[in-house]
Amino acid sequence: MADNKNLSEIEIEDQKIMENKELNLFESLIPVVLLMSLLAYNIFFVEDQEWFGAYTNQYILLIGGAIAAAVGFFNKVSLNKMIAEVWENWKSVFVPIMILFLVGALAGTWLVSGIIPAMVYYGLQVLSPAIFLPASVIIAAIISIATGSSWTTSATVGIALIGIGSALGIPTGMIAGAVISGAYFGDKMSPLSDTTNLAPAMAGTDLFTHIKYMAYTTVPTIIITLIVFAILSGTIDTTGNADISNLLASINNTFNITPWLFLVPGIVIAMILMKTKPLVALGVGVLLAAVFAFIFQGDVLESLSTSKFQAIINSILVDTNIQTDDEKLSELFSSGGMNGMLWTIFLIICAMVFGGVMDAIGALAKITKSLLAVATSVFGLFASTVVSCLGLNIVASDQYLALVIPGKMFKKAYEDKGLAPENLSRTLEDSGTVTSVLIPWNTCGAYQSGVLGVDVGDYFFYAIFNYLSPIMTLLFAAFNLKIRMIIKK
Repeated sequence: MADNKNLSEIEIEDQKIMENKELNLFESLIPVVLLMSLLAYNIFFVEDQEWFGAYTNQYILLIGGAIAAAVGFFNKVSLNKMIAEVWENWKSVFVPIMILFLVGALAGTWLVSGIIPAMVYYGLQVLSPAIFLPASVIIAAIISIATGSSWTTSATVGIALIGIGSALGIPTGMIAGAVISGAYFGDKMSPLSDTTNLAPAMAGTDLFTHIKYMAYTTVPTIIITLIVFAILSGTIDTTGNADISNLLASINNTFNITPWLFLVPGIVIAMILMKTKPLVALGVGVLLAAVFAFIFQGDVLESLSTSKFQAIINSILVDTNIQTDDEKLSELFSSGGMNGMLWTIFLIICAMVFGGVMDAIGALAKITKSLLAVATSVFGLFASTVVSCLGLNIVASDQYLALVIPGKMFKKAYEDKGLAPENLSRTLEDSGTVTSVLIPWNTCGAYQSGVLGVDVGDYFFYAIFNYLSPIMTLLFAAFNLKIRMIIKK
């Protein structure tokens, strides 16, 4: 999930790799193939992707977990062991789930307090369509480097940028792709990020050697990303410029817009920079926004409910829709509160069931070992690491396992090839950290989609930095660029 350690509370030593000598590769792949087949069938052949209703993907993950459990029973894995591993997975995402609830509450209270409308109001006057997308990448990158958290970046400036860009008429998929690209660049390069600390720990190198070596592939990738978004900005057909005066007037007529509203996001970001636990920082953001709503937006609260206090409670818990005299803004100024996060939370819970059972029966270790067995060349070793990380992000639905399992499994192979450990740590980040957000049922994909309000399928193509990173690391390996060898003394 690429966030600071306080968010996940997952310790390296808690990550265990389950092995099962009774299990063969064919059996390990059965749950994966069936899961992917069901998901593909749902995407391509089921109308509105609601085979089982709104929670189709969640049920498919549970079916995949049941198939994996059946394979486990056949290979003498006890039910208690599978339940225990699922429970460990659930415990690992408890804090992120609480974060998601708070983000829902934050979105609702920041809406009724006028914070999000103020961000849109002032942002419309500063960020024109011509520079919006590359500027979004840079803004998200700066915040993410400072906080070490792609999650926090999306929950603060990400939401604001989605609002501003939507008002300018820019497709939300493009905006989300720009935000995510910048956020994950910053997350990778920040010494405050847990994944940036986890990858070198697994590979056996130190943090700053890892960051310096990772810059060789990461900097060219973000430069290409910025160039692509600059080109996209020049080709977008928007009506934003013509409509800005009307939009500004509409926002002013509905809300009491004042720079004082920026105190709340400023305090939240300052708390995170001071290493305050995200649950506390976001909780303070919700409470302060509620107070500011009473102070600055009394008319808005009265229009939403007969009681101002009830309007605040509703903004925290359920749907809130603020009507303006502009249809585009009325659609923008809506929030689902905590209730709007339930779909995402259920998706994460079901993904942890599938990933936990697959880990418990030894399937994850078997698949990774099989990839390692075919890595006979240096490039093959890099390619196997990339495929392993991508596969674990898909199958285990957990970014940490996508770093830990390949890190442990491939460490000796890199040593045997005479490769310095920073080669492994860089490859883990280039292919494990950044691709997690491209998987709808992965904790990172589910979170970013839920917070930004944009489906993974809509932003996938525009998350340029994220899918270009593993390609870049393979290009460096193929052409033997910056491949550091162990220096024997």
